[in-house]
Amino acid sequence: MAEVKPGAGRILVTGAGGFVGRALCSALQQEQLTAIAAVRRIPGGTGLAREIAVGDLGPDNDWQAALQGVSCVVHLAARTHVLNDRSPDPLAEYRRINVAATAHLARQAARSGVRRFVFLSSVKVNGESTGPHPYRESDDPRPEDAYGISKREAEDALRAIGAETGMEIVILRPPLVYGPGVKGNFLQLLKAVARDLPLPLASINNRRSLVYVGNLVDVIIACIREPAAAGKTFLVKDGEDLSTPELARRLAEALGRNPVLLPFPPVLLRFGASLIGKHGAMMRLTGSLTIDDSALRRDLGWQARFSLDQGLSATARWYYQGTK
Repeated sequence: MAEVKPGAGRILVTGAGGFVGRALCSALQQEQLTAIAAVRRIPGGTGLAREIAVGDLGPDNDWQAALQGVSCVVHLAARTHVLNDRSPDPLAEYRRINVAATAHLARQAARSGVRRFVFLSSVKVNGESTGPHPYRESDDPRPEDAYGISKREAEDALRAIGAETGMEIVILRPPLVYGPGVKGNFLQLLKAVARDLPLPLASINNRRSLVYVGNLVDVIIACIREPAAAGKTFLVKDGEDLSTPELARRLAEALGRNPVLLPFPPVLLRFGASLIGKHGAMMRLTGSLTIDDSALRRDLGWQARFSLDQGLSATARWYYQGTK
């Protein structure tokens, strides 16, 4: 992996107290890279010697103090999926935080002399599902929900700012991220498998791309360091895709459990889920979403540092440590 350019300054990490942010801060320490953790409030639990409180993310944050001496910004902070969203206009709220606040930070970063801006986007910019062909960076974006739409608009805003100011923009679009600290649907599946609950997943025939948080962090560091990343958009995943029942079986193996997978028609699963307002979650469970990360591997020479089984084992250890 290439070294940081001579004279490179600090790295500012936004969203440093989150799932990906904490893992990134730990890795930056191990790589002996000087980083500043932007957190809502102090202490942020990032493990970095320097944390700076920026409050809630919005289009009016003053980033001037945080950006002093910074050569690269890694922007992880975002409004992600909100269960039971009570906002009167969810898309407007996603746009306020994920688009307007991101563009505001990028403009201040460019004025402060930041050389590179690494943005964590989402595969949802591409869409929600794939057929026989995986998503590629060159595909026309087809976001379907408010989160995906806001991430696409943020990407467009960043590219425009980069073209105007010369600041290098790097965009990463990960699929589902898992690992120690994971939440959401992956954690629910993990709990169900750990408790030997019967799961009606045996009849699902799909393919899903995932990325272990350790691999994602490794890619982010490559995007900080590698000159070839400038101006690029990359999809990132682990080294293999797998079906939902395969994921349950591999999780069970990592947990030392025997999975109880029952055959059940996926169409009936989707119908039942739609009746209780869980159609989207069931579509992700039963549908396919695969990506082609060959551009990342070609342009940056990157290879997954951790295998799927290593990632699942680390996640299982974290889960058991938290339930003891």
